[in-house]
Amino acid sequence: MLSLTIFFSVILYSYISYKVDQNIEKSLQRHSKYILSMYRNIPYDISQNHEILKNTLNINAKLIQEKHHIKHHQKIVHKFMRDDRYIFELLVPYDTKKNQYVSISADVTKEKQMQESINQAIIMINILSIFLIGIYAFILSKMLITPIELLNRKLSDMNEYMIKEIDVSNLPVEFKRLGESINSLLLRIQNFLMYKKELFVGTAHELKTPLAVMKTKNQVTLFKKDMNEEKLRDAIDQNITSIDELNKIISAILEFGRAEGAQFESPQEIDIIEFLEKKCNDFEFLAASKEKRFDYKLSPKHYPVKIQTLLLTQILQNFVQNALRFSPDDKMVILQSYAYENHFIIEVLDEGVGIDESIDIYAPFIRSDKSKGTGLGLFLAKSAADALGATLEISNREDCQGTIARIKLTNYKSET
Repeated sequence: MLSLTIFFSVILYSYISYKVDQNIEKSLQRHSKYILSMYRNIPYDISQNHEILKNTLNINAKLIQEKHHIKHHQKIVHKFMRDDRYIFELLVPYDTKKNQYVSISADVTKEKQMQESINQAIIMINILSIFLIGIYAFILSKMLITPIELLNRKLSDMNEYMIKEIDVSNLPVEFKRLGESINSLLLRIQNFLMYKKELFVGTAHELKTPLAVMKTKNQVTLFKKDMNEEKLRDAIDQNITSIDELNKIISAILEFGRAEGAQFESPQEIDIIEFLEKKCNDFEFLAASKEKRFDYKLSPKHYPVKIQTLLLTQILQNFVQNALRFSPDDKMVILQSYAYENHFIIEVLDEGVGIDESIDIYAPFIRSDKSKGTGLGLFLAKSAADALGATLEISNREDCQGTIARIKLTNYKSET
């Protein structure tokens, strides 16, 4: 701001000086044209009318001779000081053979003094402006720094064990949206940490159960003295079943690790309709392998987005696999998409038994009585959606029995 003020002041000073000098020069040129057009005998008439010209036009006119050669129509302007007076002199060629000029000079001290007064006023205004700008910048910086320092203190006092919502009522209006965004981020972090803790506790519990079954079965087998081959085979089969359960849990945990790694994938420019068509072709084969029915309805025809495709794929696979798992053989699973305002929405509809909306279905290891999974699918889908900045909505359908799972992508449309 200071540099701009000085820059424009220099421009203004130069412009005023130029215009003053230009007006003086134009005035002298008008006087020279008048003299050359009105006087027949220049040397005689100038000497005779010298006082008249001085009193009426405020100029001194005389004929002078220069040593150097005169170019035709070349006018020369001189600016100099004489006895503390500003003098402007215009030399107009008169006789090129004798190197004679008509010298027309004027005392422009008043004009220059006025120019200096204007320049001094500009300097004073600049000094005052710089002073006021400095005060304004100081006050503005304090206004900006104070809420930032408040937010910094609030955030510095937090840790993973104590995350509190920031009170935005004490923040200036300009910072309230920032405070609300930070609170939204803190809520997501808090939910993630809570789910992660539940994941660790649930993992320990889920791993402990099959291990306890295996241990008990092995101990009973060892204590029995009349153990035959059939009973040994039964014990081994039960241990294998328990090991399979362990493998499912471990695979789900590894899937969670891969999902976290996918969050660092660079977003790609894709046509999401074309992307969904390819995925739906894969889902058709998956449904056919399970002897289920699958269909899709995609709109609009094209919709360019910039998105992390691995995370979106994980969500879609979870929704479609759940829909196929819980839908009867004679029912239809439908994937559909549409654009609404600044949202792009993908929905998966099934005609299964529906969900229990009274429980947190996104919590780890939460599963229905009819599910044979680990209960980590929706937890992983929610983690992927949070990484995308998308919204998941799962509810029972109102039009018929079944579930509708919705992915809402906001402000993902590509500008290209």
